[in-house]
Order: sequence, then C-alpha cells, then structure tokens
Amino acid sequence: MANTALDVNPPSGAQQHITSRGSSWLWAVFSIMTAVDLGILIWHFMIPRGQRVFHQTAVIVLSTASIAYFTMASDLGFANIATEWGSEGFPAGVYRQIWYTRYIDWVITTPALLLTLVLASGLPLSDIITLIFFDLVMIITGLVGALVESTYKWGFFAFGCAALFYIWWVLIGPARTSAAALGPGYKRAFTSSAIFLSVVWLVYPVIWGVADGGNVISPDSEMIAYGILDLIAKPVFTLYHLYSLSKLDLTVLQLSSGKFSTGAVGATAYDAEKTSRFGPNSTSEAPKKNFFGKKGKYDAPVTAVDNHPHTAGSHIRPGPQTPNQITNDQPRLSEATAVSS
Repeated sequence: MANTALDVNPPSGAQQHITSRGSSWLWAVFSIMTAVDLGILIWHFMIPRGQRVFHQTAVIVLSTASIAYFTMASDLGFANIATEWGSEGFPAGVYRQIWYTRYIDWVITTPALLLTLVLASGLPLSDIITLIFFDLVMIITGLVGALVESTYKWGFFAFGCAALFYIWWVLIGPARTSAAALGPGYKRAFTSSAIFLSVVWLVYPVIWGVADGGNVISPDSEMIAYGILDLIAKPVFTLYHLYSLSKLDLTVLQLSSGKFSTGAVGATAYDAEKTSRFGPNSTSEAPKKNFFGKKGKYDAPVTAVDNHPHTAGSHIRPGPQTPNQITNDQPRLSEATAVSS
C-alpha cells in the first residue's frame, strides 16, 4: 500500500521537509513502538499489584511515543522556521520543518524514563523532583531554541546541555550511591541501566545541533537519526531495565501505595505466598519466573476488619499472626525490607 501521508497532509510553506521515504520510516518506528507497548501492557497484568510501577511507566513512555510517531508519520505536528544557514542546495532563510510534536513526546517520556530508572535506586523524593525539573528544562529549552530563527537559539542549547550534565551527575553520583545502599544487586542493575540511558542521551544534543540547530542534515536524515535513538532509548531500554529488575526483590523498595497496601487489605498475604516455598527465614532467592510469570492472580486478598464500635478499622481481626501483621499504627514491612533495615 502506497504511503499517501504527504498527499493528504502536504508540508505547506516548508521548502525543507520530509519526503515519502522519511514518512515511511516514521511509520515503521510507530509500528515497533506500538507492538512493544501492547506487549508490555499485557505483561503488566501478569505482575502482582504493587510491583507494576516499572511496567506502567514503560507503557506511559511507549504509548506517548507511539502517538508522537503516528503524528509525525502523518506529516503533522510541525512548525515552519526560517533556517540560519543554508544546506542541501537551499540558501539560508528558507523554511524548514521543526517538529514540536517530538518535544511534547520528550516532555512526557524523558521524565517517565528517569522515574523508571531512579525509583529502583531508593533516591530521596526531593532529589527525584529536582532531577525531573532539570529534565524538563533540558527539553523545553531545546524546543524554544529550535523555534528561534536567530543565533540566540544556541543560548537555549547551552541551557539544555547544562541541565543534561546535571542529570548525568545525579545518575552517576547520588543515585548510584543510593542504589548501592539497597544491595549489590540493585547497584548492578541501576549502574548498567544508567550507563545505557546516559550514553544514548549523549547523542541527542549532537543530532539537535546538526538538525534543528545548524541545518546541516536533511529532515529525512533527522528522522532516521532520532528514530534509531528513540527505539534504543525507549523499547530497547525499557525491556533491558525490566529484565534487570526481574532478578531483584522489589518489595524492598516499598512502592505499594493506596488502599491495596494499607491496613484495609492483607497485603502480607502476598508476601507469605511469595516466600512460603522457602520458609519465613529462608535466604534462598525466589525463582526469576516470579517476576515474569503469571502472578497477577496472587493479588493480596481483602482481610476482614474488626467492626467493634471501639476498635473498628483500627486493627485486623484476630487470626494467625505473622511477623509483618498490618495495623493502622504499624506500617507494612516485607521480610526483605525488615532484613535490609
């Protein structure tokens, strides 16, 4: 079937624009993003509640990227900006497509990628908030710089690079130290994933400099370069990171939240199920298939709550006690957390 996107949505007003070949490449990237997104979406239902956050952030990343690539493949979501320098046989001052859709994608996906990474490091919340802020600075200054027609665009480029250096510093320094405090397994998983993402992100400002900034490469070449980087930074990275986390006991992170993990439910039932084959004091590692297997059915069941007028809602109805019996005045601690603390 012929690609008619540029016939339906012509690049009006732009002399330097993508061709049908560039649009076809974008459709291919869209297809890959969508396929991996659907796979992880189905996979996340097989993971116990309270441990799905990493799969859910991956779905956020890939769903957003899929929509963005659908938009760009359709030759939509761009602005025509006059170039500072000429290239590809075009003089300076002609209009080139600048894809603001890409930056909208990055405003959502890059913070989600960082969250996927640092939530497994135990980094303090204040550091995470600051990290996300500088990530947004990096993306927004890149967008503003791309839309500026004069040399002042390079000032915004410098701001974005400074924000990127801060992100690298946090990942290499505080976040890695925090992951090491959780144990050697967390340190290895975080370090490998952080290096992976940092190396890929290093190439993005280079492409910006020769595309939106310097107008050195054609829009088609820009799409090929960014498409390859996005495929590595999103589906490939998320699958690699999820595999790395599959070797770890995620209850140590205590990421469960809401009604599911409070005293209204017996969340310890899942902890007991997870460790019952090894015994409460066993030091054996759970099989790796626990993370990848069909464990969604082991969501913690609701435990009856005492309805006595003086004690209603204050404690779990008497029954077999466990070391981690949940009450409203005693937070949940898994065995792994108790050992680590």
